[in-house]
Amino acid sequence: MATAPAAVEAAPKGGGSKKLIIILAAVLVLVLVGGGAAFMLLKKKAPVEDSEDGAETSEATAKPKAHAKSDHPPTFVPLDPFTVNLADKDVDRFAQVGVTLQVDDPHFADQIKAYMPAIRSNVLMVLAHKTAVELLTREGKDKLAKDIMREAVRPMGIELDEEDEADAGASAAPKKKKKKAHVESPITQVLFSNFIVQ
Repeated sequence: MATAPAAVEAAPKGGGSKKLIIILAAVLVLVLVGGGAAFMLLKKKAPVEDSEDGAETSEATAKPKAHAKSDHPPTFVPLDPFTVNLADKDVDRFAQVGVTLQVDDPHFADQIKAYMPAIRSNVLMVLAHKTAVELLTREGKDKLAKDIMREAVRPMGIELDEEDEADAGASAAPKKKKKKAHVESPITQVLFSNFIVQ
């Protein structure tokens, strides 16, 4: 009789291992199908996003393509936070702004660090001439980023074009500023890490 219970115990183990194999195979198939579907969806979304960006502005697509050619990730140079009184006449207002500069060349990041006192001074001067109304709008923040980019490279002897002033002065002085050679900024982007206006 001892052989009968052993035979009963052996049967469930064999059936249990078959069930385990079937369950594992089903899970594996689900994972593969889900992964393949996710891959196809992500693969299809990437070209759509690129085409939408291209439809909005040709300038926006030109910059990512330039960054995509570089073999190394960008380098970020954080600046200490700036606290400055704003140029509002009626009330005393101040701004606290955290700025990080993005560059593609790590050697240029070291050069920025060497000129940091002059760069901080220039950025403080830009911020001190802004009003709270200018800084609270998206356009004001975009203009501030362009101004900071221009002033951050000035201590190193790089003079960038002032696009906004060239567009505004186009009617007063037709095409004199547009003949100037375009200088590419080694700073690819100005990022704000915090932005408080009070």
